Parts: sequence; C-alpha cells; structure tokens
Amino acid sequence: MQILKVNPENLRESEEAIVEAAKIMLSGGTVVFPTDTVYGLGCDATDERAIRKIFKIKGRKETNPMAIIVRDLAMAKKVAAVDRRLEKALNSIWPGAVTVVLWKKYKLPEVLTAKEQTIGLRIPDYKLTHLLAENMGRPYVATSANISGQQATIKIDEVLKYFEESFLKPDLILDAGDLKFCEPSTVLDLSKEKPKIVRIGPVNKDKLLEILSI
Repeated sequence: MQILKVNPENLRESEEAIVEAAKIMLSGGTVVFPTDTVYGLGCDATDERAIRKIFKIKGRKETNPMAIIVRDLAMAKKVAAVDRRLEKALNSIWPGAVTVVLWKKYKLPEVLTAKEQTIGLRIPDYKLTHLLAENMGRPYVATSANISGQQATIKIDEVLKYFEESFLKPDLILDAGDLKFCEPSTVLDLSKEKPKIVRIGPVNKDKLLEILSI
C-alpha cells in the first residue's frame, strides 16, 4: 500500500501523485483520495475486476450500488440519459456535493450498480478530484474510504487504520491530511418523473427545489 502526500490547495506540487493515481486506476488498481466531503475509495468505473476489488476491500455486499465521479456534463451524458430539461438542472447543481441518480446509458459493469438500471453520478466542486478525472479520461468509482459498517471519515489517521488492519488494501492512498468537515453529499433521484431528495446534505433544500422546478 503506497502512500503519497498531496496538497489540495496547491495542485501543481501534487500533480505527479495525481497522475500516478490515475495510472494505477487505469491499470486496474484502487486508490484512496480526498474529496470535498470525505475520503473516497475508487477505481476505473469501466473495469469490472477493479470494482469487485473495491467491494472486497470494504467488505461491502455487492447488492449495494456505488456512485461514480465524472469529469463534466459531457462525460455524464455518455454514461447516463440526460435530456435538455435535466441538462439545465444539472448545470445549476454541478459542480457540488450532490450525487444525482439517473438512468444508465453506457453499459457499465452491472456489479457497479447492483444490476440496477440507474447510476449515481457526481461532479465535486474540488480541484483534486477534477484533475484526477482529467487524467483518467473516464468515470471512476467514488465510495467512502472505510470498511463496511464503519464511519466514513475526513481524518487520514482513521483511513490509514482502516486499511492497515485489513487483509486487502488499496494500491495507493493520496494523503491530504485531515479534511475540512462537511456533511455527506446530497443524493437526488432524477430517474423518475418526480424528483426525489433521498438524502439532504450540504446544500440549501429550498434552492435545490427551485432548481428542480426548471
């Protein structure tokens, strides 16, 4: 388990580590990375074997789907069904701490979505995850970096403890120190005719409802 230091406030000095993380994920590996909410654990979202590794590392049941991070709306439209009305709403919601559930379009591995026909996508308002997406050139899994049943965390010592004590470990951890506190992302289901807020996080609910009335 390799550990590389990164500074989300100065990506120029972190670029080599981020490029290395992208290379590892593109070659089937798994990476822990900081986000705008908690530490995440990810891999290439098009690689079924890598996705199964994530489930094993976390001890997570494959009946629980995982969300992905996309670089931009153009990438989102390649993997999910987005009409003009949805596009207008998503442009107002993203980037930000909102995971949006949409109908799948591109044939991603079924294990990723627990065989569901919907997929959760997010574009974080966070330069490091965006640069990782730029270097990947494809969507990547973003699940919390913890063992199933344990708390998601913003503290690097807790992340390290989770995986140092586990049999299966991520290939790389991007260590950004302790992250700023933030609630988990809002989860918004737009796969049906009527929008549904599944979980409310660090967004203004009234503002979100106003956006969805577009």
